[in-house]
Amino acid sequence: MTGLRLPEGLDGRLNHLAAETKRSKSFYLREALEEYLEEHEEALLAIASYEDYMKSGRKGISLSEIKKKYNLDDAS
Repeated sequence: MTGLRLPEGLDGRLNHLAAETKRSKSFYLREALEEYLEEHEEALLAIASYEDYMKSGRKGISLSEIKKKYNLDDAS
């Protein structure tokens, strides 16, 4: 289980929505989190991977080096 502290204003809005719609606060939190992850998860993981790569100090390979290594030309 995960706990979550919300700012007072946001918690008030969520309480109001839940009361008016007869749904639980958990329902709306799950819905919001699922939508956020659907939209942002891949990008956030890519950023984390890139940051790890940059911290590693490893040398990258440019696209032109890959093309040369594998004898690829622009006429594909």
